[in-house]
Amino acid sequence: METVTLNTGIKFPIIGSGTNTFGKVDHAYQGEINGDTTEILMAIDAGYRHFDTAISYRNESVVGKALGESKKARNEFFITSKIPGKQEYYADKEAVKKGVKQSLQALNTAYIDLYLIHHPWDNLVQMLSMWQVLEDYVDQGKLKAIGVSNFNEKELGYLIENGRIKPAVNQVESHPRNWNDVIINYSLAQEVVPEVWGPLTRVSDQAKEKLSEIGAKYNKTWAQVILRYQIERGVVVIPKSHNQKRQEQNLEIFDFKLSDEDKQFISAQ
Repeated sequence: METVTLNTGIKFPIIGSGTNTFGKVDHAYQGEINGDTTEILMAIDAGYRHFDTAISYRNESVVGKALGESKKARNEFFITSKIPGKQEYYADKEAVKKGVKQSLQALNTAYIDLYLIHHPWDNLVQMLSMWQVLEDYVDQGKLKAIGVSNFNEKELGYLIENGRIKPAVNQVESHPRNWNDVIINYSLAQEVVPEVWGPLTRVSDQAKEKLSEIGAKYNKTWAQVILRYQIERGVVVIPKSHNQKRQEQNLEIFDFKLSDEDKQFISAQ
């Protein structure tokens, strides 16, 4: 598995698996948690070692359960979770600590590799206060790296300027309908690794047709072309699939490179 190096020096797998519908009835985001680890174990068998979850997904315990069932050592995995940008989690230091402890307990782990503020809100000072508590957990070794999710330039820049520890990652939406170039390029310029959620979502039939034409030159699918485009510009991707074959295909993106002409065409989609 290829990696990128975070500004902390930690190696970050360049592709991982989203999990927000895993372990839920009917694979529905709001579905009841059923504890089913099938998709995660399939992904582990396929070669995934990087998994992304969150308190808001309600399934941290399912991810933790799957890691235990895999019988693999904890240090073989890179686990990301997120604390909500909601008042019950940022009201004061104890509220933040409660969230971190909740994640550690649910994941059944002594540490989390990457912990993100899931969403910004309209108070930069409060976000910094939450950030400072997360920094303390880095000092304790319970959070190996910390970052943000869905932050714009102003919000990310504020933490960079005022925090003691620089955010390592900014996880944002990016796909052919919205490549989100501005915040991705800003993050890269600030040495904050951009990571994208939903990389294979909201792709129009027209875009799939065009991307499939590009993929045919490399014997790759439209989805593999998108993932390759993202990693070639320094972006970490976390596609998600409940299908074993597609999980495997999403990892098969390291044996080809897109031409400059193809990348220019894709960026214009």
